[in-house]
Amino acid sequence: MSIPSGTLRIGFIGAGGIVRTRHLPNLKSIPNLEFVAVCNQRRATAEAIARDFGIAEVMDDWKALIARPDLHAIWIGTPPYMHAELTLAALAAGKHVFCQARMAMNLPQAREMLAAAQARPNQVTMLCPPPHGMRGDPTVRRLLKDNVLGKLLHFRLQAFNDAWANPATPAHWRQKIELSGQNILSVGIYAEVLGKWLGHPLELRATHHVFHPDRQGYHVQIPDWVSITGRWPNDLFGTLEWSGVAQAAHHEQLELYGDAGTLVYDFTEDRLYVALNGQKSLHERPIRAEEQGQWTVEQDFVNAIRTGTQPEPSFATGVKYMEFLDSIWQG
Repeated sequence: MSIPSGTLRIGFIGAGGIVRTRHLPNLKSIPNLEFVAVCNQRRATAEAIARDFGIAEVMDDWKALIARPDLHAIWIGTPPYMHAELTLAALAAGKHVFCQARMAMNLPQAREMLAAAQARPNQVTMLCPPPHGMRGDPTVRRLLKDNVLGKLLHFRLQAFNDAWANPATPAHWRQKIELSGQNILSVGIYAEVLGKWLGHPLELRATHHVFHPDRQGYHVQIPDWVSITGRWPNDLFGTLEWSGVAQAAHHEQLELYGDAGTLVYDFTEDRLYVALNGQKSLHERPIRAEEQGQWTVEQDFVNAIRTGTQPEPSFATGVKYMEFLDSIWQG
C-alpha cells in the first residue's frame, strides 16, 4: 500500500520521550503529512502531545485508532511489551508500521512480527535505529571495506554507565521484565551497530548478574552487568562488557584490532582514532563533513511509503539483534 502522492495520514500510539523530542519535530518538517490521532496510556499526556504538535484527535482505545480507515501508517512509541501486539494489529489492518526500538519483548515475538511483515510486502515496516555511531558509520564502513586494518583479529566493546548504580532508586521501566522483556541495557543497540560493521556472531558465551535486585519492593530480573566473549565471521573474536552500575563511568568505546592496524570508535564523543602501518599510538581520523552519517529516520520511513520500498532497520535486522539478546539469556 504505497502513497505515491497526496497526504500521508499517521496515527501515534505511545507518544513518549523520543516521539516528543525527536520523531514529531522531524515529521513536522516533512510536507504532506497529517497527524490524525494519538493514544497514550495516560490521556493527559496524549492531550499535551496533541496540543503541542497539532494532532487532531486524542483517543483512549488503541484498537479503535488502528481500525480507523482514514489512517495510512501507525507510529508505535510504547515500551517493548506492546510492540508485537500493536504491530500485528496494525499490519492486519493494512497499515504501514514504524516501531520504536527495541523490537520486541523476546525473540519469538520478533520472529512473529517479521513473519507478519513478510506476508504483507506492500506494507512498509521499519524499526527505529540507534544513534550510536551514526555520525561515523559511513567512515567506519569505508575503512573496513578498504581493509585498512588488514585481517581483523579481535575487538573489545565496553559500554559503562551508572544509571542503576544507586540501589535506593526505584526500578526504571527498562529494568522491569514485564515492560522491557529480555532487553538489557544497550546490548541490543550495540548488537545492531556491530552487525552493520562486523557482521553477526557465530557463537556467544555470556555471564550476567543483577547487583541491585531489590528496588523499593520490586525484584529486578534484568541484568545490570553483562560480559560476553564471542566469535564472528572470518575468525574474528570479541570481548564485550556492559554495566549500568559503574560509578562515575560514562564511556562507550569499540577497539578493533587487525594485523595491520587498530581502529577505536569513541561512541561517547563520536570520534574515530586509528593507528596504521606500525604506528605506536592512536591518531584521530577526522570524520569528513560530506561523509558524516545523518539522522534521517522519519524521512526514510515516509520516503519508503511513497516509493513502495523497504527501509532499514528492517524487521529482519531487528530479529538479528533479538537473536543476540536471546543468546545472552541462554548463557
